[in-house]
This record gives sequence, structure tokens and C-alpha cells, in this order.
Amino acid sequence: MNAAPWIAEYNNVEGRRRAWRQLMLGDHGALRKLYDNSHEVAPDKLWRSYQPSPADLERWKTRGIRTVVNLRGDKPSGFLFLEQETCAHLGLELITLRTWSREAPPKAFLHAARALFARIEYPALIHCKSGADRAGLMATLFLFLHEGRPLDEALEQLAFRYGHIRQGKTGVIDAAFDTYIAHAHARNIPLDDVDAFFDWVDSDYDPKQIKQEFRGTFWGRIMSDFVLRRE
Repeated sequence: MNAAPWIAEYNNVEGRRRAWRQLMLGDHGALRKLYDNSHEVAPDKLWRSYQPSPADLERWKTRGIRTVVNLRGDKPSGFLFLEQETCAHLGLELITLRTWSREAPPKAFLHAARALFARIEYPALIHCKSGADRAGLMATLFLFLHEGRPLDEALEQLAFRYGHIRQGKTGVIDAAFDTYIAHAHARNIPLDDVDAFFDWVDSDYDPKQIKQEFRGTFWGRIMSDFVLRRE
């Protein structure tokens, strides 16, 4: 963390104030005090959540969390500065896996997610900004790729109850999985067959085409892009 030049911008009194303003206002941290979008994905293994504050990370530590997976990427920011600093202080392993909410999941990302689930130490916390779309995607993949759940069952992690708007641009995630499910049904492939899924990913899956063909609704786009301001 100390080797990154941008850290110095935040590692002072005014920089820390700016980091906290970004977390509490730009990242809707103040709203999290009223609405806690954190949920257990698999008992004693995985939780999903929004961007955690330092206090949130301390609470996760007391609940036994050992690994934190940041799905927002490593772009220099106040939230990342605070998260890196707090995880280092608490002895939590912080892993960054860049994830997208308005793209069909890239092939390399799907392979990376599978490898990550196989190697991290549990219990783990996965988070994005709001805990809705990218956290839902990773929770879905965890249940399907790591826990052996049928894909259609795992997809319950991408639901409105978590704040996921299928009708907005974020619905392209659902469209990608729907494409595979149609492929699997046509060939009588069980929906818990992970190897068959990756055979399809590596041969037939076209994320760019799925994004080009996906059409959300007007109100869905308004909700995801302007009301909820999804990243």
C-alpha cells in the first residue's frame, strides 16, 4: 500500500477528510446507516455487502471474516485508501477483483472468479459500492462455481430484494446467464454442471454480442443510472 504514489494524497489530515467525504457522501456511506444491504450467501463462508467503512470492517472482523474481496477495482480513491489502511491494521486480506455491472461478464473474469473462490481463506466478505449488482454477480458465481448449486437457483442472488434492477443496464448480467441457461436446456445439460458452463464460455459465449442485443426498459435505466446511481 505504501508503495503506491497516490496514497500520499490521502495520508495527511486534509487528505483523510477528503477520503471520508468521498466515502460518506459520494459513496452514499451516510445512507448505509439507515439501510444495511448486507446478506449471508453461504453459512460460515461468504457474505455480500456494500462499500464498508472502517467501522464496518471492524465489525466484520469480530464476526470472523478473514478475507475481503473488493469488486470495485483499484482506481485511486478515498474509499480504497481507507479500506486498504483498515484491512492492513486489522490483519484482513484484501483482494481486488475488478467487476462490471453494465457488461456481460468477460470470459477472463469468469475464470478468475472460479480461481479466486478456490484459493481464498474463508469466511469472506465480497462487496461493491451498493451491494446489489456486482456483489450479486459474485454471489451467484460463488454458489454455482464453488458450492455446486444449480445456476437458476444461484441466480436468486441477482434480485430486486438486494437492489438489483434487471430492467436497467445492469440487466445485461442476467441476459448473459439467460443465454447459457437456454443453451443448457436445449442440450439437456444439468444446470449444476460447471465444466459444461466453461466449455460454453470458452467456445460459444460472446459477451459483446449479448451487450449489443440487450435492451433494458426506459424506467429501468432511470432507476439504475440516475436514482440509484449505480457504478
